[in-house]
Amino acid sequence: MKVITPMEKKEGAGARIKRLFPSEDINHYDPFVLLDEFFVDPSKGFPEHQHGGFEAITYMLGGGFRHKDSLGNDSTVYKGGVQKFTAGKGIIHSEMPAGTEESHGFQLWVNLPKMSKYMDPDYIALRSEDIPEHEEGGNRVRSIVGKGSPIRFQAEITYKDIHSKKEYELKVPDEHRGLMYVYEGKVELQGNTMEPSSAVLIDGGTVRCVEPSRFIFLTGKPLGEKITLRGSFVE
Repeated sequence: MKVITPMEKKEGAGARIKRLFPSEDINHYDPFVLLDEFFVDPSKGFPEHQHGGFEAITYMLGGGFRHKDSLGNDSTVYKGGVQKFTAGKGIIHSEMPAGTEESHGFQLWVNLPKMSKYMDPDYIALRSEDIPEHEEGGNRVRSIVGKGSPIRFQAEITYKDIHSKKEYELKVPDEHRGLMYVYEGKVELQGNTMEPSSAVLIDGGTVRCVEPSRFIFLTGKPLGEKITLRGSFVE
């Protein structure tokens, strides 16, 4: 197991991101194509641009994002909310901060199977209260994608936001691979101490809290298909 530190850079119109992959070391983590933690000032953002060949989900930890696209959607999601789009054969959209606070969250790209690359684009937005939550041994778990969530992907994935106060066991389903990304507090996993903005690719294990912590936990079943990244398109 190796702790991975994302690379900080600017994207869009001055938006600050921490990109875990793609990078020089990790081209992608099948079926996941890209994972960014973003910090966007109200005057910055992601103006209109085009995507194709994948699905993306944006999870807001703070602030808000206004999404507008070529399908006619125009909606805003705030802290705890989610927006997900299927780019498919092509979609044009923008994501710009809403309000006066810094917008903070994650954006994840998930590859589409070859047979679905040219499907019709689609979009869905959920408020914070639409995301199912439950308690596991004193830890709060939000199921962004998975049991109880209305969000569906063509690839088989799960996506959880975990507020951990005690030990928490990471269970990776059979035939899946896992990823954990810490964004608040400190935790220990298999002898490694992880601080905010650090991640690890995992098969499983038990998280031990050094202090109350929050992290996202992803699992996905690999598609086993080669991909080519061409800017904002996945072929």
